[in-house]
Amino acid sequence: MGHGHSHGIHGHAQGTATGRHRRKLIWVVCITLGVVVVQVAGALVSGSLALLADAGHMLSDAAGVFIALMAAWIATQPPTDKRTYGYQRAEVLAALLNAVVLVVIAVVIFTEAIRRLGQTPEIHTGTMLLAAAAGAVANLVCLLILQGGQKESLNVRGAYLEVLGDLLGSVAVIAAGVVIAVTGFTQADTIASVLIAVLILPRAWSLLRDVVNVLLEATPKNVDVAQVREHIMSADGVVDVHDIHIWTITSGVPVFSAHVVVEDETLHAEGIDHALDRLSACMGSHFDTDHCTFQIEPLSHANHELRHHD
Repeated sequence: MGHGHSHGIHGHAQGTATGRHRRKLIWVVCITLGVVVVQVAGALVSGSLALLADAGHMLSDAAGVFIALMAAWIATQPPTDKRTYGYQRAEVLAALLNAVVLVVIAVVIFTEAIRRLGQTPEIHTGTMLLAAAAGAVANLVCLLILQGGQKESLNVRGAYLEVLGDLLGSVAVIAAGVVIAVTGFTQADTIASVLIAVLILPRAWSLLRDVVNVLLEATPKNVDVAQVREHIMSADGVVDVHDIHIWTITSGVPVFSAHVVVEDETLHAEGIDHALDRLSACMGSHFDTDHCTFQIEPLSHANHELRHHD
């Protein structure tokens, strides 16, 4: 006797906080890509590895925001009989791609830095400092653009933190350029490039970890299954709950299902709809989970089901 109760999940893709700030994110992508061109040109002219590393860092962040925007649009496509959840996992695949790109960039930077150890490359600090300063100014502008939206949307906040990381990278390049100009210590450029690579790796690891958790359908990190079970058991008429599953379709879209055993008298008095409404309201208010599927089992049927499983 299985009965499902669900609040539609499609509203998560439509009219999201990310969607409301889409134009801001597009502006950030355009500004960042413009600076990447300037910094790559500056790196080739100046011979600065740190500047090239910062350009790679900014390029990966621009790509990450662009992929997130595309994934958000793809996620709005309606579900079909073959893809009953639609394309909401597109964001997860986009995050996986972004994480792989970040790792590749970090490895390339480390490899080139090791190759330069002991060398004294010629670095034109004037060009290096101008390109790095342009990056810093652009990052400050992007931070101002994203300031308002970063409190409303996780995606916008992610972009905000990425731009903040870019700003730190630009500051590291500027510091290296000043050291080289004043002391002639060209290894400062190599040191700065390694620092930028170190800034990249934690975000790559965080993205990979989150993607793996989603793909393995792990319980969302902010959900305590024991607490969920306790809340369901506290509902009037509930005798037992089993086969609890909590997973994530994509970021911000948790899904829940469970078999709930209730007293026969409760169903006779209130009906299944009342029991389902009460359970769904509990999940929505306490655990911010709108998409819930419950299989309601009268106590008499639950005993029958257990005999079949023996």
